[in-house]
Amino acid sequence: MYPCGSTALERSLMQEQFFVRYQVMKRKWQQFLPSAVQIHLNGTDAELVSAVRYFDQRETEVHQQVQDHSEEVRERLAFLELQAQILYERVSFDQEELQEAIRIINKDVPRTNRDLSYYQNEGLGNLLVLRDILITYAAFHPEVSYAQGMNDLCSRFLEVLDSEVDTFWSFSCYMEKFSRDFRADGLHRKIELEAALLKELDPQLYAHLVNDNMESFTFCHRWLLLGFQREFEHSDALRLFEILSCDHLELITQQVDRARYQERLAQKYCTEDSTELQAFNNDFTFELFICAAILLENRESLLQCRDDVQLIHFTSSLQGKLDLNSTLRKAEHHFYNYCKRCAWDFMNGCCRANRNKQEDFFYQLRSLFVLR
Repeated sequence: MYPCGSTALERSLMQEQFFVRYQVMKRKWQQFLPSAVQIHLNGTDAELVSAVRYFDQRETEVHQQVQDHSEEVRERLAFLELQAQILYERVSFDQEELQEAIRIINKDVPRTNRDLSYYQNEGLGNLLVLRDILITYAAFHPEVSYAQGMNDLCSRFLEVLDSEVDTFWSFSCYMEKFSRDFRADGLHRKIELEAALLKELDPQLYAHLVNDNMESFTFCHRWLLLGFQREFEHSDALRLFEILSCDHLELITQQVDRARYQERLAQKYCTEDSTELQAFNNDFTFELFICAAILLENRESLLQCRDDVQLIHFTSSLQGKLDLNSTLRKAEHHFYNYCKRCAWDFMNGCCRANRNKQEDFFYQLRSLFVLR
């Protein structure tokens, strides 16, 4: 949520700005829909009843902490609040759409994994913190609003950061890039890409799934939408989420661009006739290679599946049983082979006369895939 070039001092000042803006945003929708400030309980969920009590206590403590600031800080916060009020003054809400988003959020938040220690005992109040974050996001991002699964995604930020304000802004920044995944067209495209990648890596397995009317690859829906949250042990799922979020291995990275540049230079100096280089599909993100690695690891079982019911039952049986380190190694291996297939054969067959340039390129290409 901070600019990469910001200093520690700048981030400290930005933190105050983020805090004030979030409070103004939350207060705005609460004033617009006062009946939605508290979650409506049917009385049958004793844990949520306790969560409301913990949440109210924490809200009082936060308010008191603001009052305990020095006069200089309070004056600065008051100025920032005035700025925020001006910034969001013209923001308007669609009452019907926002109420519908809150209705879905109220159903999803209680379903967030309560087995996590973060949501147990007094931590139950964190469920209501999560609710406020999601409603504030939906209110100020009507083009995205709220979709099922966002609660699990946002919960990761909240659990790790343990800060309502930091979670809201980090989640908002993340969604700038990935909000499309929560729309039907975006996720449909991602599933199509997964099918295309599997066709590249294992045509036989792809053909089996297509021939048995499983070409939609809908069984990968939850994996890709929630970042394999349930397929790995919880701490490993958090680590994988961070790996996928940092774009470490992506076909659009500068390292791959440099490798492709060296490849084009080698082609330019090649004296023999050759075919055109096969282009990378830059839409093949690393999470697709993770998904492919899981499918290929279990290809024999998948080849025995004869319908969607068997397929979904099999993939459900993988929940919590996959080993992350092993999966990462295999995904990187498939990523490496995909790049190698696009470049290695051309270099090997056509540029033998330019051995030094070739070896230099191979060194750069190999350096992309060293396991760290």
